[in-house]
Amino acid sequence: MRITLHEVSKGRGGQALPTTSLEFHSGAVRFALAETEQRPSVLGLIASGRMKPETGRVTVDGTTNNRMLRRAVALVDAPDVSDPHADITLAGVVGEELMFAGVGATPLHARRWLTQLGFAELAGVPIGNVDPAARVRILCELAVLREGTEGIVLVSPDRHGGSPDGWWRIASEFADRGYAMLVIIGGSAAVALERMNELEAINASGPVQPLVLETPAADPHAPASDADSPASESENPDESVDAPRADAEHADDPSDALGSPPSDPRSLSEDGEADRDETPATATATATATATDADTDTTENGAER
Repeated sequence: MRITLHEVSKGRGGQALPTTSLEFHSGAVRFALAETEQRPSVLGLIASGRMKPETGRVTVDGTTNNRMLRRAVALVDAPDVSDPHADITLAGVVGEELMFAGVGATPLHARRWLTQLGFAELAGVPIGNVDPAARVRILCELAVLREGTEGIVLVSPDRHGGSPDGWWRIASEFADRGYAMLVIIGGSAAVALERMNELEAINASGPVQPLVLETPAADPHAPASDADSPASESENPDESVDAPRADAEHADDPSDALGSPPSDPRSLSEDGEADRDETPATATATATATATDADTDTTENGAER
């Protein structure tokens, strides 16, 4: 299976997600850069077929089929979309996911499953306190329990802290098992991965651009040299140089480029089915946001995730 995002964007002028092209496929793990609070989740929703892009398209093996994409790709740990509430015990999270997978979902079943995975001692620990690598392992293992899952989009594992090599090696193991793996991360984690040569991390959308420090702007209040000073050429030596205008001093101030949040990613998909991935029963808050246009963005949330 090969999933390709062809110049997709979201929001007016790409504020929610700038124009992005990337590709990930079965048997390989790739990472993609997305920063700011909402862009990682927006990219994850689009890459897993749960949100329509404003521009561009998403294809599976060369064809556009969002229903199939939603069934085949699990969206894992996306902030405000599919991440479990931090205060819920790990056994509670496991029990809910086992129920979605259609297997035994009692507390006993959850503890047995954790024991088989080697995390029995974490059953009563709130998931917000679970080690980042263990969290990724458990959530990804739960995701592939669902029938038909062929790929995983893991969103912002770097936000939980820890060394990137922990969760990256786990994602690589799932790729070795035949799954298509896309990990959406921030720039710092991407640079760290690329410096760990032994991990052979590959950017789904191309190489990471090196950080470039801006050249400091000249101080408008700095005294001019005698050779360059207009006063030295003036007939009146007491005549001072005009002070720089206040609007000129601030002309280069960066403006706020943050976009308006996309429409509620937990809304119904086009086929009218609620997406179980994005609406855990134990979650205590639902993500809401204001659309960037006058029209409300319609998201695609499949019943399967």
